[in-house]
Amino acid sequence: MNETGSKRGDTAVTRPAATDIGHEIGEQNIRFLGLDIHNPVFIVSALLVVVLVIGTLLFPQQATALFADLRVWTTVTFDWFFMGAANIFVVFSFAVALSPLGRIRLGGKDATPEYGYLAWLAMLFAAGVGIGLMFFGVLEPVTHTLAPPLGIDPADTSAARAAGMSAAIAHWGLHAWAIYAVAGLSLAFFCFNRGMPLTLRSAFYPLIGKSVWGPFGHAVDIVAVLATLFGIAVSLGFGAEQIAGGLQYLFGIPAVTTTRIILIIVIIAIALASVVAGLDKGIKRLSWINMGLAGGLWLFVLIAGPTLAILGQIAKAPVDYIYYLPALSNWIGRADLAFLHDWTTFYWAWWIAWAPFVGMFIARVSYGRTVREFITWVLVIPTLIGILWMATFGGAALDQYFSTGYTGVAESVPELALFKMLEQLPLTELVCAVSVVLITIFFVTSADSGSLVMDTITAGGKMDAPVQQRAFWCVLVGMAAMALMLGGGMASLQALTLSVGLPFTLVLLCMCVGLVKGLREEMP
Repeated sequence: MNETGSKRGDTAVTRPAATDIGHEIGEQNIRFLGLDIHNPVFIVSALLVVVLVIGTLLFPQQATALFADLRVWTTVTFDWFFMGAANIFVVFSFAVALSPLGRIRLGGKDATPEYGYLAWLAMLFAAGVGIGLMFFGVLEPVTHTLAPPLGIDPADTSAARAAGMSAAIAHWGLHAWAIYAVAGLSLAFFCFNRGMPLTLRSAFYPLIGKSVWGPFGHAVDIVAVLATLFGIAVSLGFGAEQIAGGLQYLFGIPAVTTTRIILIIVIIAIALASVVAGLDKGIKRLSWINMGLAGGLWLFVLIAGPTLAILGQIAKAPVDYIYYLPALSNWIGRADLAFLHDWTTFYWAWWIAWAPFVGMFIARVSYGRTVREFITWVLVIPTLIGILWMATFGGAALDQYFSTGYTGVAESVPELALFKMLEQLPLTELVCAVSVVLITIFFVTSADSGSLVMDTITAGGKMDAPVQQRAFWCVLVGMAAMALMLGGGMASLQALTLSVGLPFTLVLLCMCVGLVKGLREEMP
C-alpha cells in the first residue's frame, strides 16, 4: 500500500488496547545503518535460508536425494491433511461471505478503498497465479486428458476431456484462491480494524493474547518468511524454464541450466528496479501491463484459434468443473494415487506456501473493502478468470490434438507446451515473443511483491521499512532459486515447498478460528 494508504490503515483503529499491544513488536526492532529489522525474525529467517543454500551447493547429490525422498514422504503421508484443509478453506470462505460477518468493512465503516476494482484485481492476479497459468494453462488440460484422473478410461474421449479439463481448473480454482482469501482477509482485518502489525502472528491474538509477541509469534513469522521465499522460488523456477524454452524456440538458445540461471539474474535485476520504484510506480504499473498483455493474448487465441470449439469449451468447462469437483476434492478410496500425490497434493502445499506472500500482498491493497466484497473478488472472480484461461488455451490445444491430429503439445517438454500450441496459429513468432515478455513481467511482479511481503514480516509488520531491506530479500530469493536449481533442479524447489507448506497448513487453520472470533467481536 502507498504511504497514504498506510496512514489510513493506521488511523482506522477501533481497538486502542490492541494497538498498544501491537507496538510491543515494534519495540523489538533493531535499527542501524538505516535499517529497521525485527529481532529475531529477520536474522533467523535470513540465516536459515543462507545455510540451506550453502548446504545445497556444497552437497548437491545428497541434497537431490534428500529432497526427492522428502517430496515422496510428504505427499504420501499427508495427502489427507492437505486435501481436508483445502476443503475446509473453501467452505469457510463462502460461509463467512454469506453470513452477516460479510458486511464488516476492512478499516472501519467509513473506510474507502485505495484502488479501483480493475487495479485491485490486476495486482492480486499478477502476484497470485500469473506465472503458473502461463506455464500450466496449456500443459495441464492436455496432460490430464491424455492421462485422466479418477480412474477414467482415456479411450472414453468425452469423459477424459471433461475430467482432464476439470482437474486442471480445480488446481487453479476455488481451493487455491480460498487459501489466499483466508490468509489475506485475516491479515487485513487485524491490521486495518485492530491496528495490529501486518504480520501473521497478529491473527493469533484472539487465541493466545500477548503471547503472540513472544517465541510463538516469532516462529509463526519465520515459517511465513520461509514459506514465501520457497514458494516464490518454485514459481521463479517454472518461469525461468518457460522463458528459456521460449528463447530456444525463437532463437535457438539452448535451454540449459546456465541459461536459466542467467535469466534469474536478469529478472531479479529488473525486479530490483521495481522495488526501488515502490508499490504504485512499480508493481501497480507492471500489473496493468500484465493484464493488458494477458488479455490481448487470450483474445488472440480465441479469434485466431478454433473459435467455435473454444466457445463451446468455455460454456462446458464450468459445468464439468462443478460436477467433478467433489470427486477431485476427495482423497478416500482414490484409484489414481499417483495423480493425487504428484499433482493435487503438491498444488495444495504450493498454494499454502504462497499464502503468506499473496495473502499479505492482497491485504495491503484491500483497505476499504467489505468482507463479502473481498471474498468475491479474491475467490470467485479469479476462479472464473482461471476457467476462462484454461478453457481457451487448453481448449485450443485439445482441439488441435483431437480434430487435426497435431501432437506437438502432447509430445513436447512442459516448458514448450504454450509455444507448441501457438505454433499452429498465425503470427507465431510475434505472439511467442509477446508471451515471453508477459512471462518475464509476471516473473518480475512475483519477485517484487514477494520481497515486499518478506520485508514487511521481517520488519515487524511495518509497511514503510527502508527500501534496501526489500532489495535484500529480492536478491536472496534469486540466490535461493539459483542455488536450489543447481542442487537438484525443480524437484528440490518443489520438495521444499511441500515441507514448508505442511506446518503452515496448521497456521492457516488456526487463522480461521481467530478470524471468526475477531469478526464476531466487530459486529455491532
